Amino acid sequence: MSLTAIKHSEPVAPDSSLAWHTVCGREDLVTNSGVVVWLDGAQVALFYLPDAEGSQLYAVDNRDPQSGVNVIGRGLIGSIKGDLVIASPLYKQHFRLKDGSCLEYPEQRLRVWPVRFEGEDVQLAVG
Repeated sequence: MSLTAIKHSEPVAPDSSLAWHTVCGREDLVTNSGVVVWLDGAQVALFYLPDAEGSQLYAVDNRDPQSGVNVIGRGLIGSIKGDLVIASPLYKQHFRLKDGSCLEYPEQRLRVWPVRFEGEDVQLAVG
């Protein structure tokens, strides 16, 4: 399995500058939890939320910007004011899965990448 950086699974407009990479299979994902993959030197946390409305697959940086430790994939998923969030396991700050923004500290942000299912493969885009 490989790691990579990703974004939520909303339809991505065709962009010839994006290169899609298979990072794991659908069977490697854990429902309502995080799985970390490696792509182009980055650890990326994938979250599969099959019961969520709209996007069901999200990809964000695994590195917590406050501590510098790769732990986001072990965080708790929740909802705050209608936004799906991941809580960092160390300092408990909440990041929106859709755009990586931090609710408590606007200067903190997780990188997000385009992510999609291609059949049974999970793919991340690098551009």
